[in-house]
Amino acid sequence: MPADGTLITPLSNSRIHITDVQKHRVIGRFDESNEKRPLQREQFETLYHQIQTAHDGFDLDRLPLDADPYPAVLSVHPRFEIDEDAGVIAETDGPTTIQLADTAHELDIDDDDRTEPDGLDIYSDALLLIDALERHDVTDLPDLETATLVNLYTLLSDVQRDANDFRQEVADVLLSRLHHDRPVAGQYGSVQRTSRRNRSLRDDEEVLSMLEAEGIDRERVMSVDRQKVDEALEMTTLTESDVYEIDESEYVRNAEVDDDVKESRLQGLKDRLDASEETEAEELQQEIEALEERIDDLTSFRAGTEVQE
Repeated sequence: MPADGTLITPLSNSRIHITDVQKHRVIGRFDESNEKRPLQREQFETLYHQIQTAHDGFDLDRLPLDADPYPAVLSVHPRFEIDEDAGVIAETDGPTTIQLADTAHELDIDDDDRTEPDGLDIYSDALLLIDALERHDVTDLPDLETATLVNLYTLLSDVQRDANDFRQEVADVLLSRLHHDRPVAGQYGSVQRTSRRNRSLRDDEEVLSMLEAEGIDRERVMSVDRQKVDEALEMTTLTESDVYEIDESEYVRNAEVDDDVKESRLQGLKDRLDASEETEAEELQQEIEALEERIDDLTSFRAGTEVQE
């Protein structure tokens, strides 16, 4: 393992550096909190025993809350490997990988490596929204023209819809990787696996029969069916207000989105971005050439004037 290597803990996705290796413990420092924590030898021995006795690897969910760093450090050993998809650490005879963070790649971020995602609606709509936010003073909405507010509302609605759809796609992939209910951290925040219960009643007669068998009268749980009430209203002289409490409220909704105009504006933005990048590159090249000339002037030898006798 490199001396400056950063280990990634498998459950919380925390980053840890090994700062010292002693006879009975390993000292690790967490990047997020700068906390130093001693990792005891006997705990590694306990984990090793658990791995040996487990079938198809030791389930990482069984680790205590503060034991997350142990499997990450143990993965440095060539015989132990963490399978994040399965959520286990196992002993193996084949080649293994270490829970190392790719810090070199993260620190060496080149703008030229960025590419426009193909077919991602949120990217295009977000560019249009950013452009609109930069061209108008949105800190005072009442002063904006109606057409500007309509544009903002339309773009905000599109970005919200796109973000929700893309967020769900990301969540589906994440769900297959989170095998526990502990937070997993990234650069901008953390997420964790959780669950919710959705209930739906079984067939009416089945439910009523079960309740009656327990001494509950069916009239006690019967309620007015809204759909049947609406059907009944069509057959009587009653009005909605006779049987419903009506509370009306007004809201804004999208009536139509002009995709052609959006596409035209988006292409214009992309052309401007490309042009600005080319201009910045040319200016940078000119600055480099000017700097090289100055360096050449400072380091070059020039013939001095001869002293006249």
